[in-house]
Amino acid sequence: MLTFQMKHLIVMAASLLAGLSLSPLQAAETKKPNVLFIIADDLNVFLGCYGDPVARTPNLDKLAARGVRFEKAYCTFPLCGPSRNSMLTGLYPNSNGIQANAQIFRQTVPERVSLPQAFRQQGYFAARVGKLYHYNVPASIGTEGHDDPASWELQLNPAGVDRTEEEPRIFSLRPGSFGGTLSWYASPKPDEDHTDGKIAADAEWVLERCAKQKDRPFFLAVGFFRPHTPYVAPKKPYYDFYPNEKMRIIPNIKEDQADIPAAGLASYKPEQDKLTDELRRSALQAYYASISFMDAQLGHVIGALDRLGLSENTIVVFTSDHGYHTGEHGLWQKQSLFEESARVPLLIVTPEGRSKNTVAKTPVSHIDLFPTLMELAGLKAPEGLQGQSLCSTLADPKTQGRGWALSQVVRGGGFKRFGASAAVGDEGGRFFGYSLRTERWRYTEWDEGKKGSELYDHEKDPNELVNVAGLPEHAAIVSNLQRQIRDAAKASFPASGLTPEIKKDQGLWAPQFIE
Repeated sequence: MLTFQMKHLIVMAASLLAGLSLSPLQAAETKKPNVLFIIADDLNVFLGCYGDPVARTPNLDKLAARGVRFEKAYCTFPLCGPSRNSMLTGLYPNSNGIQANAQIFRQTVPERVSLPQAFRQQGYFAARVGKLYHYNVPASIGTEGHDDPASWELQLNPAGVDRTEEEPRIFSLRPGSFGGTLSWYASPKPDEDHTDGKIAADAEWVLERCAKQKDRPFFLAVGFFRPHTPYVAPKKPYYDFYPNEKMRIIPNIKEDQADIPAAGLASYKPEQDKLTDELRRSALQAYYASISFMDAQLGHVIGALDRLGLSENTIVVFTSDHGYHTGEHGLWQKQSLFEESARVPLLIVTPEGRSKNTVAKTPVSHIDLFPTLMELAGLKAPEGLQGQSLCSTLADPKTQGRGWALSQVVRGGGFKRFGASAAVGDEGGRFFGYSLRTERWRYTEWDEGKKGSELYDHEKDPNELVNVAGLPEHAAIVSNLQRQIRDAAKASFPASGLTPEIKKDQGLWAPQFIE
């Protein structure tokens, strides 16, 4: 007769043998998933997987087929620094205080835990290759830019010929000025000599190191610089993909602009008056070429992930910091609240392969990435994140979720001090524009409507060419969206009853708050 001790030993042995007999896939499922977070710079949805008829982006198209493509994803602020700080803190720009470039959230809310830092604090190896927080492009390439050292264990900052050799040859609408204005160059040098080529090689090197240390999960962030200006990419094959004479020109600009408030067009830059149709085609050709070049480098990174056997336990995220204009509404580059500027590509691939090759059409925001990745990894999220988890949408892309996304910009000079409910002062003419994107509508208010409003029906007008905000038949819709956008804007500030205090000498919201 078996004693209790003997039965207990048999049960323990059986359990041990069962554990040893787990398949490699079952064993991988017991581990924390890795995260590969890839972000492009100034990339709109000129991608094959988003239906662009011109773009050649085979690697991103294949990545989209492995997971969920978010059709309506939006940044919180269409400018590099505010967008990236918002995404990586999980806070709206009104709460983390970053509403301009060349700033980092440690200046305003130093106690906050960033997305990669949250993974690092819970045992992950956190590494960055290239641009995650803001960089001055191209001047900061090869440096750490405006980075956050607490976010990473390892930072790699390669610089290629686009930075070290070719700048004197780059064409610019403002000679000698590259990052802030339209500028481009078809390089004779091969992929591997360019910064993004070196970023891909460094990312592959980090993945090889991670594959050897299987007992520790990783959060690897890869930040490509293209297609940010200057649009520098190898001429062959990327510029050759896009014959100049086949590049489109946006027609009827004056008619389109007639019903747009002045604030809606304020991202226009004076040097763009120099654009001829020939230059517009050349700029668009260079932008597309830079996208295809970036896509090829992403292909090397995903190829390494697959080759090293890491794909089966790695969450992959691909996005951009904001969208980009290429002549729509007479605008180029960013900082508008139109669809072209606020909308971003967003692809998420999970190890389980849930909802492969599917499309989620509900509006989502960059602010949602932090809580989503924490939940997917089974980690504890910091308090106070302002986004929603997208895990239910990843499981079923028809899930509605919040159903809207909020984007904002700043116009004018000086400072405007906002309470949790309304503007309480105006210094120097500075004011906010907010835009709410629902599944059907885009509604935009400038200075709470005092400087104009815009309403676009995406079912009938996907290019946002007709502002119907003033039409009597849309009065009820405007009234409803006005309440919704103002509630959303109020919720984007810190806790109720608190007001950010301004440090005028730094041009920042201060980290402390006053009652």
